[in-house]
Amino acid sequence: MPTTLQNDTTNISLLPGEGWWGGAGADGALMPYRPDGLLRDLARDHRNNQAAPLLISDRGRFVWSEEPFAFRFTGGQLIVEHVRALTLGEGHGTLREAYLAASGTFFPPSGKRPHELMFTRPQYNTWIELLYSPTQEQVLKYARGVLEHDFPSGVLMIDDNWMEDYGRWTFHPGRFPDPHAMIAELRELGFPVMLWVCPFVSADGVHFLDLERRGLLLKDASGETAVRRWWNGHSAVLDLSNPEAVAWFMGELTQLVTRYGVEGFKFDAGDPNFYLPDDRYHQPSSPADQCRRWSELGLNFSLNEFRASWHMGGQALAQRQRDKAHAWANEHASFGGATGLSSLIPDGLAQGLLGYPFSCPDMIGGGDYGALDFSSPGRFDPDLFVRSAQVAALMPMMQFSAAPWRLLDEAHLKACREAAKLHAEFGDLILSLAQNAASTGEPIIRSLEYVFPGQGYAEVRDQFMLGDALLVAPCLQPGTERTVVLPEGRWQARDGTTLTGPGTFPLSVPIGLLPYFRLQ
Repeated sequence: MPTTLQNDTTNISLLPGEGWWGGAGADGALMPYRPDGLLRDLARDHRNNQAAPLLISDRGRFVWSEEPFAFRFTGGQLIVEHVRALTLGEGHGTLREAYLAASGTFFPPSGKRPHELMFTRPQYNTWIELLYSPTQEQVLKYARGVLEHDFPSGVLMIDDNWMEDYGRWTFHPGRFPDPHAMIAELRELGFPVMLWVCPFVSADGVHFLDLERRGLLLKDASGETAVRRWWNGHSAVLDLSNPEAVAWFMGELTQLVTRYGVEGFKFDAGDPNFYLPDDRYHQPSSPADQCRRWSELGLNFSLNEFRASWHMGGQALAQRQRDKAHAWANEHASFGGATGLSSLIPDGLAQGLLGYPFSCPDMIGGGDYGALDFSSPGRFDPDLFVRSAQVAALMPMMQFSAAPWRLLDEAHLKACREAAKLHAEFGDLILSLAQNAASTGEPIIRSLEYVFPGQGYAEVRDQFMLGDALLVAPCLQPGTERTVVLPEGRWQARDGTTLTGPGTFPLSVPIGLLPYFRLQ
């Protein structure tokens, strides 16, 4: 039976060799947490990604609270500071059993999943390619380029600045003279359309004045309309604790669906750091609660995407990892979080263990445009771009942004195309695992410790299981060699050869090869 702990600070003695997962998904490269390790305050910092008030142990234990808590590992103890009652579950045996016990009790699966195209085809986002200057002509050119270069069609996301202004959710008439015709053509080409949106409102113009007059904008501690700094400047923020603000925003999205044929939305921002505890909310609320309310809007659309979520485990939401740099190593991993290619697998595994199985790695090659100008000679690595595509190929979702046909020579383009087609080839398997996740809460991609518990695999962060029987071992470093860890059993490689585990095996990994093995 779980134990309910009421004290403000709870000290939990660690078992010998015990490892823990959870908290913030972007800390995946630091998991399992070991003493003396991470200090993370979930009330203040979600690492710009998904988070949940949950920690899980490979010794069958879990910690849960309904509100954010702070935790750290020191002196052989897990110390949790919490404002609400804390639940400690014990006796569940393994990481998997502890996760399923917590999931079934506190964030049971809804029985629903995002749209099947999110899993069965690659996605295409205009961000890196078009940045803040998307136009109708350029969007159509990008989509046609996908097909002209023999990539599979899929969901297309038109990113930031398609609209007139933040808070004015209508197509910019100069850049998009006929959005209805554009979306109809894209749909005919095989690209259902999603649009980028955010909870910000530019703090000038009549649209701001109207929303302020109606009381739909967040107020600061002094009672004035709050204006917050975000990556695109200063804006007011919708107060999502106000049902009228939610109704207004949903009305804006609905008119885009009914008028133009838009089929879904990329819900960006919503991070709790854009809110303050002493803000004057319409109803009792908190920064984390505002993040959760932002995520709830996505449940109205089967085509959705979120980069920041709180306490939404088990829900039918597509959850993308935070923007990654165009880098191989986790260059900033020291408790600040990993940023490079090597973080994609551990962060994806962490997402699943937080109750977010419908996960997407970042855009192929990295979505942090500020960390790399893809047009700058000498700063782009085609091998890294291909390896990024191969990591994503057998993950739940795969998303392109920078156009491979613009950046790559023919050999690298061929390898990238093959990765995209491999994702489509495995689409039925991935979709079946997504449906299973919707029913059981099980992650789609799983760590070796999750599937093969207690066999010394907790620290393996550079390979993953797709379900319980397909082991995927992408190349995450420069070069054409890696080793793969195979648990006990007979494992068939993609070329038909068989290896017998347990053991560690060296592999030759030329640029066009993504190693994977089926358990026989």
